[in-house]
Amino acid sequence: MAGSRLNKSLKNLLRSFLAELILYSALVAGYFAAVLHFLGNWVYDLFQHDRKLYAFVALGLIITQGFLLEVLTRALLELAHREREK
Repeated sequence: MAGSRLNKSLKNLLRSFLAELILYSALVAGYFAAVLHFLGNWVYDLFQHDRKLYAFVALGLIITQGFLLEVLTRALLELAHREREK
């Protein structure tokens, strides 16, 4: 009986991890495409002409990506979890 509960718990954990991995991967790809589309030329111009500012902008984009995607992923997974409980 305990092995069955452990097995079910492990399956739920693995399913949750895979869902989060797929969702996060899709969001990262979308963020990358959006930044490349909207800011690509500007960032490239910074890289060519002002490397110090480019470094700060790149760092800002990385930090923003991490923060926004984490918040969005958590919110979407929480929403999915609530829907599953209904």
